[in-house]
Amino acid sequence: MKRIRLIVTGKQGQVVTAMLERAPDDIEVAALGRPKLDLSDPHSITRAFDDEVADVVVNAAAYTAVDKAETEEDLATRINGDGAGLVAAVARGLGAPVIHLSTDYVFDGSLDRPYREEDPTNPIGAYGRSKLAGEYAVADANPRYAILRTAWVYSPFGANFVKTMLRLGETRSEVRVVGDQHGAPTSAIDIADTVFEVARQIVAEPSPRKFGVFHMTGADEATWAEFAEAVFEEATQYGRAPVKVTPIATTEYPTPARRPANSRLDGARLARDYGITLPPWRQSLRPVVARLLTDPAN
Repeated sequence: MKRIRLIVTGKQGQVVTAMLERAPDDIEVAALGRPKLDLSDPHSITRAFDDEVADVVVNAAAYTAVDKAETEEDLATRINGDGAGLVAAVARGLGAPVIHLSTDYVFDGSLDRPYREEDPTNPIGAYGRSKLAGEYAVADANPRYAILRTAWVYSPFGANFVKTMLRLGETRSEVRVVGDQHGAPTSAIDIADTVFEVARQIVAEPSPRKFGVFHMTGADEATWAEFAEAVFEEATQYGRAPVKVTPIATTEYPTPARRPANSRLDGARLARDYGITLPPWRQSLRPVVARLLTDPAN
């Protein structure tokens, strides 16, 4: 069996870290990140891929500071828009398809059902606009693209909601968490495994149905408050004291950037065209909490 070589942008993000840790025997993962590759610098992108060989390029690096993007939209767009498009163009030059990670923030969150890939986009903030610009740039630069939109990413790595809740639970018996935003928590470990399988299938069967936009989130849904409750419930299995979660309205927790009230994404196309359905989010949460509370490295 031919070993598939993936070049992935970024070195420290949650998904890249999970990919490097979980790379199966049939897949080689080569990570390109700063200072060698900087998505805000076009020359850096082209130079970083000099002499590289890839079966698939995965663009996982991004500007992800949602609130800060409101005052740094030019930088966010340079990285998430222009940079993503140039990565896709470089991949095309290497004769490789590109897998690009995107977000629920390309939608405004006003629908009363999970979003499908063909639903109109309408980002309500700078971060969402920059990521949507990246989707357009990737599609324009490389006809062999798979854009994977995801949401509410957490893992044992980096900064994320689960780690924040566990930290707060060390000193508080009650926390107030937004209870009127709906989405699907998604483990970066599940995302990594999905990227591996998408890459395998793109290489083995590069048919038109394998390319386009796909939604990829954990199965089932939750509010942020329900997500927090599940984190604290899991933590009690490891000796942590119970923590009460009080749901609050979004208006009670103002942030510089508006968040979509509905971040639910319909994963039917990914299931149909790739045979991939991510596990229920509660199932994927358990090993992450266990690792965070039992592994000294965390």
